[in-house]
Order: sequence, then C-alpha cells, then structure tokens
Amino acid sequence: MSHLRQNVITKDWVIFATERSKRPHEFARSQDELPPELPIYRHSCPFCKGNENPSEIEYLRIENEHGWRVRIIPNKYPALSPIGDRIRHNEGIHRSMTGVGYHEVLIEHPHHNATIALMETRDVVNILKAYRQRYDVIRRDQRIESIIIFKNHGESAGTSLEHPHSQIAATPVVPSQIRCRMMEAASYFDDMGECLFCHTLRDELQSQERIVLESAHFVAFIPYAALSPFHLWIFPRRHTSSFGAITDIELEDLAYMLKTTLAKLFYGLNNPAYNYIIRSSPTDDKQSDYFHWYLAIVPRVSQVAGFELGSGMYINTAIPEDSAKFLREIDVETH
Repeated sequence: MSHLRQNVITKDWVIFATERSKRPHEFARSQDELPPELPIYRHSCPFCKGNENPSEIEYLRIENEHGWRVRIIPNKYPALSPIGDRIRHNEGIHRSMTGVGYHEVLIEHPHHNATIALMETRDVVNILKAYRQRYDVIRRDQRIESIIIFKNHGESAGTSLEHPHSQIAATPVVPSQIRCRMMEAASYFDDMGECLFCHTLRDELQSQERIVLESAHFVAFIPYAALSPFHLWIFPRRHTSSFGAITDIELEDLAYMLKTTLAKLFYGLNNPAYNYIIRSSPTDDKQSDYFHWYLAIVPRVSQVAGFELGSGMYINTAIPEDSAKFLREIDVETH
C-alpha cells in the first residue's frame, strides 16, 4: 500500500507509490538515451578555451600555469541587470519592482567535455572558491537580498549549452520558497530551542539508513521524504546559515563530497541530467541560530505531471532507503 511522508524542512507531503516503485537501477538511462560523446574543444562554443571574447566583461578568473581554469562572465541573456536602482511600485493589488540584480555564468573548466563527476578534485575546489568569492562580493550590494547558485546538467535539467557551466543569480527580493523555509525553521527554533536542520542531520546520522556519503565536515543523504527519486542533500556538520561563511578546509572537503556524490550518480544512473542548488540564508542574515545552509542535488529521472501541478504534492516512485543503499555501495575513485 502507498504511504505518505512529510518533509519537515519543506513541509511538503510526499506520496510513496510502492505499487509503482522501481528498483534503483531501473532509473538509469538506457544506452539509447545517452547524448553523443563530446569533443574536448568545439570551435563554435563561446566557453571553450581560445574562443574568449576580448571585449567581454570578466568578473573573476582562476588560473594556473596552463591558463585559466574557471571564469565568471555575465549571462548573455540575463534575467536581471546590475545597473539601476531597486524601486518598488504598488498600485492597489498590483506590485512590481525594477529588475535589478545579477545573473552570471561560471565556466567550470576549459575543456568542452569535462564534467564535475569526473574532474580532478582540485578543479572542483576552484569552482567552489569562485562561488564563494563572487558570493562575498555580490552580498555587499545593498540592493540584493538573495543569492542563488545553481547548475543545470543535461537537456532535461534546462541546460542550453553543453560546455560545463553553472550560474549565479542575485535577486532584489527573497523568493517566497526561501522565505517560507526560513519561517518554518524559525518557528521550529522558537518551539524546540534548536536548529531543525541540525536535528535532521543528527537523526539521519543516528539511523544511517539514508546516508550516502560522509566526510569530516559534510554528510550526503537522501531525505526521509525526498520529493523525487535520488533527491540528495549535502549538509555541513558545522551549524552556519550562510554559504559565504564556508572555511577553506570545509570548501576542500565539500569539493570531494560534491565530486564523489555526482560520480556515484554518474556511474549508478548512467550520467543522469540533474540540477544542484546551494540554499543559503538571505544576504542580510549572515548568521542565525535557526537556518542552516546546504546543497541540494535533484536528478531528473522522473517527470512532474498534472497531479503535482494541481496539488503541490509529489509522487515518488523510489524508496529513499533503497536509493541511498544503492548509491552507498557504488565505489568511485577520487583524485
């Protein structure tokens, strides 16, 4: 019989349809679904090394003796602009605001066919360092209230360019999804006197049923009420509400965790499309007792349909405990 579970952090109720459930390996992409193998360089790709536009603004560059390894540039088709003032307009029930903010692209590697799951750990460290450095700069802009760091990998995850890249978007408002999660976390702290995220992490470590990977500073696990198959969270063990507060040691450890977790998905599910998002507190809330930043990875191995759109509830056909065990047992080499 199907059963429901509630995700205490998001407040979502999730239906686990056991009669429709699949074994973990059945979520892997078939050979027919795999995209063609990519070249190391593509002449038409604007992100490939050697194709840089000399007139283009470059916000950040990390280099070594072989040239650049990571670059951050403006998005060619930005959703928001860093130019202008943040101005609200209220006319009765109609509210609007100027589209002030940032929308930037982080080019993750000079090679067109690179992917985080197979990169060297030091290359993933460079990506995370660039995130942190740019996050810290944007956070100081008084017009900005929220910074979202995210990656779309694969066509079904929304990517439009093959070359490995991720994005940074900074908005002049706190999105309602973030605001609601913070309100729930604050309410839990008021009632219980502790961080809901820390409590969740302690519970997961105690049960061990949904743990995928552990390190000195981070824990990767599939939540008890995961919204979709193989939905993963990577929590820092140290309580801190802002991604900008990550230390150098933690950053290097997170690079190992992110690369290894994505490698488990790469080999276990045959390189699935996925999104990952760094969920952090608003920019004016650098440290709070009740919120805890984390990184979410959402493999696109199922589709949202009419029921989800009509109810706001999710149907998950993968049991979190089975999915975690499947990923936990996949051995990957790290370097």
